[in-house]
Amino acid sequence: MKFVIQRVSNAKVDVDGETLGAIGRGFMILIGIAESDTEEIADKMIQKMLKLRIFDDENGKTNLSIDDVGGELLLISQFTLYADCRKGNRPSFFRAGNPEMASKMYDYIVEKCTSLGYKTGRGKFGAEMEVSLINDGPFTIVLDSEEMFGK
Repeated sequence: MKFVIQRVSNAKVDVDGETLGAIGRGFMILIGIAESDTEEIADKMIQKMLKLRIFDDENGKTNLSIDDVGGELLLISQFTLYADCRKGNRPSFFRAGNPEMASKMYDYIVEKCTSLGYKTGRGKFGAEMEVSLINDGPFTIVLDSEEMFGK
C-alpha cells in the first residue's frame, strides 16, 4: 500500500463537474493498493499517517499532527502509484490490486478514517477525477507499506 500525503490549505475532487469531496486544512492523500494489501496493513498505514507531525507549531517547527490542528482528510484512490516503468515507455500496472479488492480496501480506509472522527472527503473509485489543491509548504510525504512493514 502506498500513501502520497500532501499537507494542504485546501483540496477538492470533482467527477463529471460535480465536487464529491472538499476539505480545508489537512491532508490530501493519494492511495495506491496492491494485490497483497490487507485491512491490517491499512490500519497500520492509517495510524502512521495520522501520527505524522508535519504541521508547524508556534515556532515554525513541524511538531504538530493532524489532530493538533483539527485537520481534515481527502482520500483519493490512485492505482497509478503502482506503475512499473522499467520496460518500454508504456507503464504496466500489474502490481496494482484488482479493482474489486482495491475498491473494497479503499472503502475500508475511508470508513476507518471517518469512524475515527475525521472530516473525510473522498473521490470515486475508478472514475476520471479532477483533483485540485493548494499544497502547503509544499510538503509531501510518501508512505510505502513494503518499506515500512516489509509487506
